[in-house]
Amino acid sequence: MIRLRAIAVLFVAAGIAVAAAGDGEADPDSRPGIVAEVIDGDTVILDDGREIRLVGIQAPKLPLGRAGFVAWPLADEAKRALTELVLGKRVRPVFTGRRVDRHGRWLAHLHGDNGLWAQGAMLERGLARVYTFADNAAPIAEMLSREQAARAARRGIWANPFYAIRTPANVGRHIGGFELVEGRVVSAAVVRGRAYLNFGRDHKTDFTVTVAPADRRRFEAAGIDLATLAGRTIRARGWIESYNGPEIAATHPDQLEIFD
Repeated sequence: MIRLRAIAVLFVAAGIAVAAAGDGEADPDSRPGIVAEVIDGDTVILDDGREIRLVGIQAPKLPLGRAGFVAWPLADEAKRALTELVLGKRVRPVFTGRRVDRHGRWLAHLHGDNGLWAQGAMLERGLARVYTFADNAAPIAEMLSREQAARAARRGIWANPFYAIRTPANVGRHIGGFELVEGRVVSAAVVRGRAYLNFGRDHKTDFTVTVAPADRRRFEAAGIDLATLAGRTIRARGWIESYNGPEIAATHPDQLEIFD
């Protein structure tokens, strides 16, 4: 059984539903709008010019004019799916944390008048992965459940090797990518405040999940003692860096699924 460690998941989910049900008058940033353009599988532009990044998910990426960037598999399919869901529809952005990113995009969950939750629909179709942030709460249990159902059914991206769950043994081939990595923690330790979850016996070459001292507080608040996870099977998600072997620097508990 997966231990889903989100703090007050029910509260967050309920808060999203309540906010979506209102008319946005109490929060002008949440005023509704019509989707005028779909940029890609997780970004839209409303008729008033607001660019909305669907926070909490990551759809396959399109080049968008960036030199040297190759589209991820199924990027066009993800854009078409979101277009079918929201283009020309009245939607309301609902905020659960930081509102604007460094590109000036609004970070929101997108809800439609017909009960649509855009993030949930994209996860159900297998055209997005859960992609959370420390400064933005998410109904993580529901999102992971929808992702898992799509993966089990091999819908969308989950039938493509590009998005396969990696192992500690092969993740080193994917430096620089956003990956899901699943394996057993061989050893766990906290050294000078930094937590290390080692998935191999050679900490200088094997895959590791690290957590900085300042970020450990979030795990402690969620009831996770990182130093006690040796022997547990964990699925970690994040960007793969290279530092004494492949590494994910985790910043918040939603990046880890801990299996019993």
